[in-house]
Amino acid sequence: MIEIKNLSIQFTGENLFENVNLRIGKHDKIALVGSNGTGKSTLLKLLCGIEKAESGEIRIQKGIRIGYLQQDLISSKGQTLFAEVKSSLPNLKSLDEREMEILDGLNAPSLSDEDREELLEELGEIHHKKEEIDFYSADSRIEKVLEGLGFRKKDFTRSTAEFSGGWQMRIQLAQILLAENDLILLDEPTNHLDLDTLTWLEDFLYSFKGSLIIVSHDRHFINSITTKTLEVFDRQIGFFPGNYSAYLKFKDERDIQLRAQQKTQEKKIRETEKFIERFRYKSTKAKQVQSRIKQLEKLDTVSIAEEEKKIELRFPEPPRSGIVPVELKKISKSYGELSVLANVDFLIERGDKIAIVGPNGAGKTTLAKIIGGKLSPSSGEIVYGHNTLVSYYEQEVADALNPEDDLIDSLEEINNDLSAGQLRSILGSFLFSGDDVFKKIRVLSGGEKSRVALARLLLTKSNLIILDEPTNHLDFSSKEILKHALMEFSGTLIIVSHDIDFLESVTNKVLEIRDRHVKVIPGGINYYLRKKKEDDQVLAESRISEQKNTRRDQKRSEAEFRQQKFILTKDLKADLTKCEKNITRLESEKIIIEQELADPKIFSNSKLAKEKNLGYEKIKLTLESEYTKWTELTNKIEEIEKNLNL
Repeated sequence: MIEIKNLSIQFTGENLFENVNLRIGKHDKIALVGSNGTGKSTLLKLLCGIEKAESGEIRIQKGIRIGYLQQDLISSKGQTLFAEVKSSLPNLKSLDEREMEILDGLNAPSLSDEDREELLEELGEIHHKKEEIDFYSADSRIEKVLEGLGFRKKDFTRSTAEFSGGWQMRIQLAQILLAENDLILLDEPTNHLDLDTLTWLEDFLYSFKGSLIIVSHDRHFINSITTKTLEVFDRQIGFFPGNYSAYLKFKDERDIQLRAQQKTQEKKIRETEKFIERFRYKSTKAKQVQSRIKQLEKLDTVSIAEEEKKIELRFPEPPRSGIVPVELKKISKSYGELSVLANVDFLIERGDKIAIVGPNGAGKTTLAKIIGGKLSPSSGEIVYGHNTLVSYYEQEVADALNPEDDLIDSLEEINNDLSAGQLRSILGSFLFSGDDVFKKIRVLSGGEKSRVALARLLLTKSNLIILDEPTNHLDFSSKEILKHALMEFSGTLIIVSHDIDFLESVTNKVLEIRDRHVKVIPGGINYYLRKKKEDDQVLAESRISEQKNTRRDQKRSEAEFRQQKFILTKDLKADLTKCEKNITRLESEKIIIEQELADPKIFSNSKLAKEKNLGYEKIKLTLESEYTKWTELTNKIEEIEKNLNL
């Protein structure tokens, strides 16, 4: 489907990729992995034509449709949500417009038989195309995807300009999922999703028939969907079989084999070089020396990629808090008329490691900020226990850091007891070395700011740490180090996150926020998801059963209604049928007499004409009476049916 040959591209004077050769096939579901800054997003932009390579080529099969969700969001404006998403479905509008043109053309009075035949043939092709693209189910498919991504039906008619950044990403994602793409490129699609939406998206992409390339630091997400892994490292891109977890295992086994090969090769090289050096100047050995030199020149050395630097994160032993570090009593929070939390009651025990989950907008960050003392509740009381020391990691780290501080100043603000050398050592463990420590916060990337915020957190010596989306800007290795540090942390943790793999290893309780209320579920995130899936299944079955019962009750009610209507209208309808038969007979007799009166043989015979006229008048009077009777009977039946419907 896509073939990459000898691809190279530069960034700020240095090669990101050198002579990359790849082939992406139909139905490939690929995780694209690598450290921050290695070029993952650049590769996606190359594939969809946004970036151009320095050399090499990308051959894309003709007619291939590519959908690309990038990190830099593009806001949608000017249409309603439903109309905006529908506009992404290929051919819908053009097929509709052409069908209307053909129908107008077929009604033209001057249309020739030949032109009519051509238009009818094209109309048949349009109908066939509509069936191929499920044209008539388009609206229901759009509704299904929008609801799966967390939109409510009342959002469908809202202008797209009203939605915030995270929801704008969902709008773009909906368009991509519905656009019948052959290849979908997703760059960090999970950052703005809640667990409900994430679970739905996993199921959708798992069933997707086309190809996928996903950049994501959410291990659970990519493990659930992908079957191949592309690694970007040291300016090269290599394929590995299996999902990310299988890739890590394969990579470890490969590195062990390569190290063994490298040792054997190095030994052979040393022996060869020793032979060359020993006999270089002996004429009797000249031929053998030259042979050894040629062997070294032709030798393909076994190279192993250097291990990437990792954050070495270890929290200091915190002072011991009371048994209950925090208790919330009847906490409510509203923003104007919008109520987010209502009468929330729960207590946090020392050593709890709690995941806060729930749909976007449910109040996860609001609750975390209230517990962290960053936000006051509208009503209720928050009680901190003995010796509770709280640190809060902001979701938007840029808002929490002074952009004019350099890195040393930013850490010194938290703990001024440490020397500059000690602060530099801590920053070094967060991948900031040399003159990096004098950079201003404002010039850092999102991921770098996250690491600075985590370094600040390390210096606080708190026994209650609240983390709001701590993994959004961390790569796999950094997340692993943070995860293990939090697992070893002896204090109390509250984490707002949708990263299932991260939460499962760290947390022992789940606090779900839904419909302004909270529910605490003991156990890890996987237990919560499994239980929620079971509960959702039971609810779905209950709804199906309820719908069946409703339909059954409706049918029974309709049958009872028909029976009652039959009883009340039976005699009237019998009279009405008799009346209608009389009217039909009298109208026929009236027509016959009218024809006879027009006959010269009859109207010239005065006696016969008089008899016919008398008969004609009698029929007219009887017919008029039957018409009146028919109207009365009809009105009575309609009145009965109307009263029954009330």
